[in-house]
Amino acid sequence: MSDMTESHRAGQDTAETAATGKAQTVRRGGGDPGTRGRTTIADGVVEKITGMAARDVVGVHAMGSGMSRTFGAVRDRVPGGTKSVTRGVKAEVGEKQTALDLEIVVEYGVSIADVARDVRENVVSAVERMTGLEVVEVNIAVSDVKLPDEEDEEPEPRIK
Repeated sequence: MSDMTESHRAGQDTAETAATGKAQTVRRGGGDPGTRGRTTIADGVVEKITGMAARDVVGVHAMGSGMSRTFGAVRDRVPGGTKSVTRGVKAEVGEKQTALDLEIVVEYGVSIADVARDVRENVVSAVERMTGLEVVEVNIAVSDVKLPDEEDEEPEPRIK
């Protein structure tokens, strides 16, 4: 194989300059290969990361409104159904930034302000680390408080 063929396979062109007559190597494509192209991240990906990060915070009992939790409990019992980690999470994803809305249920007795702060910190850290997107805001709506004597909103099983 000739040197010319070998340099083409390596992504290089060899050109002779008129003034010196010496060969000069020129790289094609320009720039770091890691920066070529564009990466897009779907809203659902950010919503899953957010849901998992929010649920990891002590004091968060559940995600979503009462109605979405009820429907989710029914869906979770259907054979083949899976738990929805995105319940209670809405993400708007741009090219470089994302904004997040969360609806949570907190445990009775915890400081709502502290739980909200911890959720924001955990969510921002996880989303920015995993996606590289800048999280511009995390809006949290506390829709309920789980009392110690309350039962979880799950339907009675049909088969006992």
